[in-house]
Amino acid sequence: MRGCFRPSLTGREGLRSGGQSFGKRPELRHNGKFQLNHRLHSQGAAIKKVARNAPCWCGSGKKYKKCHLSQDDEARRTRAAPTPWKHADIVFKTPAQIEGIYHACQLTKEILDLVGERIGAGVTTAEINRWVHEETLARNAIPAPLNYKGFPKSVCTSINSVICHGIPDGTLLEDGDIINVDVTTIADGYYGDASRMFLIGEVSKAAKQLVATAKDCLEIGILQVRPGATVGDIGYAIQRHAEKLGYTVVREFTGHGIGISFHEAPVILHYGKRGKGMPLLPNMTFTIEPMINAGRRECQILSDGWTAVTRDGSLSAQWEHTLLVTETGVEILTA
Repeated sequence: MRGCFRPSLTGREGLRSGGQSFGKRPELRHNGKFQLNHRLHSQGAAIKKVARNAPCWCGSGKKYKKCHLSQDDEARRTRAAPTPWKHADIVFKTPAQIEGIYHACQLTKEILDLVGERIGAGVTTAEINRWVHEETLARNAIPAPLNYKGFPKSVCTSINSVICHGIPDGTLLEDGDIINVDVTTIADGYYGDASRMFLIGEVSKAAKQLVATAKDCLEIGILQVRPGATVGDIGYAIQRHAEKLGYTVVREFTGHGIGISFHEAPVILHYGKRGKGMPLLPNMTFTIEPMINAGRRECQILSDGWTAVTRDGSLSAQWEHTLLVTETGVEILTA
């Protein structure tokens, strides 16, 4: 949704350890191909110098020497410390909030799974909207897009050259289409946001390659997420991969903080420079959702005020997950 709008730790034993992951949710490892596995690397963050006996900068209430001192020392040895940032606008989530966000994210995953079972040629985007709306309510949850800043439906459905925020209507899905379905669920006041691409019938080789590249861009972006990395690391990795293959990255829409509101800080750009931007710290939650175009990156908004399309009519693809920065890596909450 407007505002543009998978590494992890372990599975759901892992809120204490760490997208698929807390206990045994997967993570991303690079095996020649990008795929989900189970556990990520870690890297400490040296954000500011703190006296050993002072309260730790992370807000845990522990003394610095008992909390992040050793991790920060390691970060200083391996890389220059990031420029200090004010994090006043970032909501660092509590364990109880993380559990609530995880629950909302899992409902979002369930609903997208259900869409995947039903979608196909001859289905209208209005039907997809009905499925999402009814299945969300059936889970005692609320579809976040509905009436958000005037958005009239419960889900975004973006076909072919639509980049994002497509409004469901009577449009029939046809053989050869590609479509992004973007679901955000509110459960007990917490938000979970994810989107997936679906291939309808026999899809061209070019369309399949675009969709696969967009998914790889998401996974490559997630591989950058850990304490001590920066927002710029995410954008740089995504942009480098997409452009290396001849695709472009949409710049008008971004990932965003999420959890107790639909859109929070920080803004997650899908392009940028390595080492630049806000440092990532434990208990941040945000989305990564790169929009990748087959042609030029420029977009335009249609007269409905929402639907964003490629200016040159080329295909566009997007995948999205909600993520948690853990003490040692990242968890994919919507996996």
